Amino acid sequence: MHVDTGPDNNATLPPGVPWYKLLTKYHWFVFVVAALGWLFDCLDQQLFILARPAAMKELLAGTGIPEAAMKGEILKWSDIATAVFIAGWATGGLVFGMLGDRIGRTKTMMFTILIYSACTGLSALSTSVYDFAFYRFLTGLGVGGEFAVGVALIAEAMPAAARPYALASLQALSAIGNILAALINLGLGVAEEHGLPTSPWRIMFMIGALPALLALIIRLKLKEPEAWTKVSHEGATAKQLGSYRELFSTPLWRKHALLGLVLACSGVVGLWGVGFYTPDLIRSVQTPKVTKQVYEQEIAAAEGATAESLKRVQAAIESKTSDQLPAEDQAIQEAMDKKVSSKVSLYTSFTSIAINIGAFFGMYGFGVLAQRIGRKPTFAIALISAFTITVIVFHSLTDMWQIMVLVPIMGFCQLSLFAGYAVYLPELFPTRLRSTGTSFCYNVGRFVAAFGPLVKIAITGFFITNTFGYAEPLRPAGMAMCGVFLIGLLVLPFLPETKGKPLPE
Repeated sequence: MHVDTGPDNNATLPPGVPWYKLLTKYHWFVFVVAALGWLFDCLDQQLFILARPAAMKELLAGTGIPEAAMKGEILKWSDIATAVFIAGWATGGLVFGMLGDRIGRTKTMMFTILIYSACTGLSALSTSVYDFAFYRFLTGLGVGGEFAVGVALIAEAMPAAARPYALASLQALSAIGNILAALINLGLGVAEEHGLPTSPWRIMFMIGALPALLALIIRLKLKEPEAWTKVSHEGATAKQLGSYRELFSTPLWRKHALLGLVLACSGVVGLWGVGFYTPDLIRSVQTPKVTKQVYEQEIAAAEGATAESLKRVQAAIESKTSDQLPAEDQAIQEAMDKKVSSKVSLYTSFTSIAINIGAFFGMYGFGVLAQRIGRKPTFAIALISAFTITVIVFHSLTDMWQIMVLVPIMGFCQLSLFAGYAVYLPELFPTRLRSTGTSFCYNVGRFVAAFGPLVKIAITGFFITNTFGYAEPLRPAGMAMCGVFLIGLLVLPFLPETKGKPLPE
């Protein structure tokens, strides 16, 4: 079964007709499957972001690292695991993007979902930071391949007039996956205080294995778009499917690929090198405050020897000498740590939810605005806005009201760029190279982004010893890296405006 999407040059909506009225039942089926694939993909990403500090803390325990140095080691290994994950993402994107053009969109999507689901489950079995990073690399292979084939599928299967709105909606719905991850983290944080059979972060990764079931639906019901089926049977054209040589031997496609790469790098590095560390920042800011509150409450409710033990533990934590406490006091500290972790998880979960509420509206809004004023002006507005609000958030984020007000605005601006990539990148390449070109722009950018957390290690290390008045080194480090959002502005003048134009063939 193939769907005729109609003439692609009819790229404007009839007056008074909403875009979704143009979709048939099969269009809706394609949209839902592609949206779920990307939604679960983003669920995995967000589970990793939220589980990362707790996973590193547990996996580094017992390795002989002094408590005074543990915070720095957790940050360092969090950055390393993130860099490895992004490198896997980039590698998978290049390989599966090419396969998406060669063997088809639906087959490739099925493989990518199976890979990222299975390897997310394996992450729950980690015993050290090394095998954890290895599993994250494998997960990244599947995550990286899903985006390009998903947007290529939507771009080719939807009616031309509905295409930008459908792609923006696809990206906007990814925020639902991120919010689900935050709710899972929130629920497990509450449950942790009452006891769980294993660490919450391990349960989170087990849940992340469930999307593998979606691959069965794709295998049974989803068909290839007519545009891809046509070129895959056209002799000479079929030989060029998914060819990087073809992509770079044609001056126009080479130009689009290289400039699109820089544009994608700006948002990808900004998000993974800065934006996704916002929950870590609020965790770092709130942990001392919450620890003090919890101990004061417990001391006030305790009596005699128990109260004295709690005071000793609190004093040892504040002086960073709790690893020298006697066994009975360490047992008290472990029990208190669970209470503190449960309460801090509320802040990180609310931060993640706030980012993604803003992201949902930002991503859909990008599609609407881009269809009205053009892709390039909308990108310019989004890049400048992302830079400005991210600096403000990393400078001032402290309290709950700021999580509710500033963080959604940051999510709106930062994540709106990714709707732009979903809408714009497929419009830069012909059918035979659409998945390959989109993957190149979006995922080679991730090789650059993989260095973002590593660069942040060096920057954070510098600011640990040179705080410039900031109590948290993540603040100045994040603000220093925000300039990456402005790099995308440099290439916009040299890229084409594709509003109202047919997909290249």
